[in-house]
Amino acid sequence: MNNTPLSLKRSSALLFQGAIVLIGIAALTFLLGEPHIEGRNAQATTFEIYFKDPFLAYAYVGSIPVFVALYHAFGLFGHVRQTGTFSQATVDALRTIQYCAIAIIGFVAVGVGFILRFGDQDDRPAGVFMSLLVTLAASVIATAAARFARSLQNALGPSEGPRG
Repeated sequence: MNNTPLSLKRSSALLFQGAIVLIGIAALTFLLGEPHIEGRNAQATTFEIYFKDPFLAYAYVGSIPVFVALYHAFGLFGHVRQTGTFSQATVDALRTIQYCAIAIIGFVAVGVGFILRFGDQDDRPAGVFMSLLVTLAASVIATAAARFARSLQNALGPSEGPRG
């Protein structure tokens, strides 16, 4: 009977790992596929799409924290799946996810500045609105990761590592 909760935790962790992989594949597919179907790039060559658009390059650099956070979330659930418990490693992964979410907010803020300064006037409202949605999602993720990390750190106690 004691084995059932542990197996549920492991199966849940495996399910979360699968979801993270699917999210990563979807994000990568979107990043690589969307520029080819965008209105102004529909007739452009691959070179023109990827090497003549500084905002696209910025979007790719700005997506790095997303994939770092997904990597750490995958590792977090892998650790939980293997051990069945939370530890200082999971707290560290949560803090890294929090920092990645904050970095995403920073990249989005600079991107909004770019859109407002250099973007087409017709594209500004949509770009700012989408930026607000991404900022809201990243804020929720950063807050949740910080709260979970703090709760886990308190539950683990001072013997597991430094408090933050």
